[in-house]
Amino acid sequence: MQPLAHRIRPKKLKDFIGQKQILSEKTWLKQAIEEDRLSSIILFGPPGSGKTTLAHIVAEATKSRFIQINAVLGTTKELRVELKMAEQDARLGNKTIIFIDEIHRFNKAQQDVLLPYVERGDIVLIGATTENPSFTVISPIISRSKVLVLNRLENVDLEKILTRAIKEYPKLKIDKKGRKLLVEAANGDARILLNLIEDLSGETRINEEKIKDSQIVKTLKYDKSGEEHYNIISALHKSMRDSDPDGAVYWLMRMLDAGENPLYIARRLVRFASEDIGLADPHALLIAIAAYDACHYLGMPECDVHLVQAAIHLSVAPKSNACYKAVQGVRGDIRKYGNLDVPKHLRNAPTNLMSQMGYGKGCKYAHDFKDAKIKQDHLPERLRKVKYYIPTDRGLEKKISQRNEK
Repeated sequence: MQPLAHRIRPKKLKDFIGQKQILSEKTWLKQAIEEDRLSSIILFGPPGSGKTTLAHIVAEATKSRFIQINAVLGTTKELRVELKMAEQDARLGNKTIIFIDEIHRFNKAQQDVLLPYVERGDIVLIGATTENPSFTVISPIISRSKVLVLNRLENVDLEKILTRAIKEYPKLKIDKKGRKLLVEAANGDARILLNLIEDLSGETRINEEKIKDSQIVKTLKYDKSGEEHYNIISALHKSMRDSDPDGAVYWLMRMLDAGENPLYIARRLVRFASEDIGLADPHALLIAIAAYDACHYLGMPECDVHLVQAAIHLSVAPKSNACYKAVQGVRGDIRKYGNLDVPKHLRNAPTNLMSQMGYGKGCKYAHDFKDAKIKQDHLPERLRKVKYYIPTDRGLEKKISQRNEK
């Protein structure tokens, strides 16, 4: 028997569930499919969001020759054969649609093979990917295609898919709490939902207790080297910068529970402590480093609380990017002006010749003055009036600023 996902896969657009943002009335994709005038598209979305189903609906609706290639299993040789056939058909006025599932698995050289055929219009390309095409699909293909974003399915959509799936098992009964738990366990992925139903199809009555006994758990979408990795670390960083400890703890735990290396998170906290807090709360850096050491000594799962403690402290601490801006300002001037000379009064003069050349002449020795802030230039002449460190009126920086003004 065919898998449940294949048996209930819709063949017509009217039976497709979800993704209203690209398939509602008068959207380009809906009209293009119904009128059989589809141009090349890249379908970008999470697993189980309907990318492959959409491609199969196109296959049913089009009068073109439809070819499906899986980027994991397909070879460049097989791809070239199909492309040559498409080229010949194009000369006869016949269209070919090539659907490449997981197109991000094709390397640059393989994608380059597709390019001239897409460019000439010999084929209509449908590429499906779970990875951001900005990073995984070559820019010439992106520029000649429409990138359509599919979202995780909403629970209301999964409920409809669940209702359709249960009809395949007339003897199967699932109570209300059981349905809710299955939908939540699917975590926006229709394929997971259908696999769960198929696994439980040997039962006649399914309730919350039976589902929990089956040890169904949510699968967290996270790729330690892909876009979601950077999306979540960005969310953590911005939550702390905006002084939102709840958001910070949520995104931090999302990474940990998905298997992220705790030392990676700890390193990001150490960086944040100076980049976004700095002297507004100098203790923030000490706490971040202590959290890193705790992760190094203990590892997971024990070190989760240390990371959370540090993230909360960094979130509620006063913020200042004065140190970060100082680094950026200095680095910009170094690149702009190169190696500017050290002012002579700041140079040491260990030899008589150097003294005769004016090294150290006029230098003031701070300990000879009651006022610790000496009126003496310390920057190269070209940068004499530049201010790199501009303290904010937050935390300890405010006290430092007030002391210097006196």
